Amino acid sequence: MKKVLLILSSLFFSATISKSQNLLAIPDTMSGTTFNLNILDTSNVFYPGYTTNTFGVNAKYLGPTLFLNKGDSVSMNVNNQLMDTTTIHWHGLHVSAMNDGGPHMVIPPSTIWNPKFKVRDHAAMYWYHPHLHMMTNMHASMGAAGLIIVRDSTERTLNLPRTYGTDDFPLVIQSKCFDATKQIVIDNASDSVMLVNGTVNAYLPSPAQVVRFRLLNASSERVYNVGLQGNLSFFQIGTDGGLLDAPVALTRLRLAPGERAEILVDFSGKNGQTINLMSYASEFISAIYGALQPGMGAGQTIPGYTANVLNGADFKLMTFNVVAPTSSPVTTIPTTLTTNTPWSIGSLNATRTLTFMPVNMGPTAIQGPFMINNSHFDMDVINYSIPFDNIEVWTLINSTPIAHPFHIHDVQFYITEINGVAPPANMAGRKDVVLVPGGGQFIKFIAKFETFCDSMATYMYHCHMLPHEDDGMMGQFNVICPTTVGLKEIDSDSNDLVVFPNPASDKVILKFNSKEKIVDVTLYDLLW
Repeated sequence: MKKVLLILSSLFFSATISKSQNLLAIPDTMSGTTFNLNILDTSNVFYPGYTTNTFGVNAKYLGPTLFLNKGDSVSMNVNNQLMDTTTIHWHGLHVSAMNDGGPHMVIPPSTIWNPKFKVRDHAAMYWYHPHLHMMTNMHASMGAAGLIIVRDSTERTLNLPRTYGTDDFPLVIQSKCFDATKQIVIDNASDSVMLVNGTVNAYLPSPAQVVRFRLLNASSERVYNVGLQGNLSFFQIGTDGGLLDAPVALTRLRLAPGERAEILVDFSGKNGQTINLMSYASEFISAIYGALQPGMGAGQTIPGYTANVLNGADFKLMTFNVVAPTSSPVTTIPTTLTTNTPWSIGSLNATRTLTFMPVNMGPTAIQGPFMINNSHFDMDVINYSIPFDNIEVWTLINSTPIAHPFHIHDVQFYITEINGVAPPANMAGRKDVVLVPGGGQFIKFIAKFETFCDSMATYMYHCHMLPHEDDGMMGQFNVICPTTVGLKEIDSDSNDLVVFPNPASDKVILKFNSKEKIVDVTLYDLLW
């Protein structure tokens, strides 16, 4: 019955709005503990009369939203049906390096990758996307990506909207460039078409009550300054990796590529109104992709950038058409959510400094490529070996003329400083992406490298502007096991095989927990 009522509401509004608008697509869902994901070379209709070549996961564009429960052990069967090798990275999830899906964990065509892991993350929205070295932008831009929503006991106790597709909506925000035949153009500054959930010029019937929106910036480079038409306030309740301590009232929310945020919008009393979700990019200062001036100075620009009508302008992301409330609406904003407890500086084990820099200086510096600590990414070079259980502060210094969204795998972090000042309240939660401003500005964060260690497998850190990542603005680290660890699960999410001590000097013990027959075990001597 609920589905019929939603369709009727949508039909009513489709007769009253411009024919050029399109009902927002809501990704299908999958739940349980076994997930079969097929990466497809397919096509989709974004514009009537045109068929666009795309990638998808179990769909023509993008993929299903995976619902995971904290504490569950899950199995992912990722079937690559593309003509090209690819990978799938579980962005934001705390999993072992062998299950992380970075550029080393390739999935050749017509093969299945089967990572297994325990869900250890807090309730939040994460996502999955390709991470093949030098091909991430192309594969992700074509649509091989999807969302992950983790539930936990803390979030379940709160009076929050959580009926997916009714009062709890995912919004995957992307800017695209289409050519004259409506094919997706990769690596082009003319990304002037806005998609939300793969829908051009989207509208959504939204009930007149408190509604939850889970925002993901899945664009290759563009930063958004999200707000509601008329400067209506909304409340941010979550960051990349979990809930905030309390809702934060905002009229603007900056969202960089790879970042997620959860917000509550109170549409109570607005039945029949039309409200646009906007990006107020005209308010951006210089040196942000999306501002009028992308670099620090007037001469620092990107080919094709100034011709893009979105840059430096206020533009619509999508439209909310407010309809009657549901039968059991949420009508209040909670006053408290959870308790975030960042690690203490007093327990610090190490500090590291990462400096972003351009390869070329002068007016073309903004065009890249870019380096981290004067180095490009090398698949064979481990940039950092981090002791297991280390608590570390990383300082990110951006010596380029444009802001870069920094993403780290394996861990969630807490921002401690932005140019020496504590972060604003809406950035005080768990994060895995942070936009580092240009021109020598810096950000510090604290993180603990716990649960997993592996002397061979690595995690990535990189800029999440995908062309920058593909061009080598990336590094990798491993987490080194202690010499004696006892029977502790630190190198396998599935815990089928536990090796201890690891690394070992004179003897090693293998403990088999799997009911399956293990026929081959390979031991590596790093001194060879």
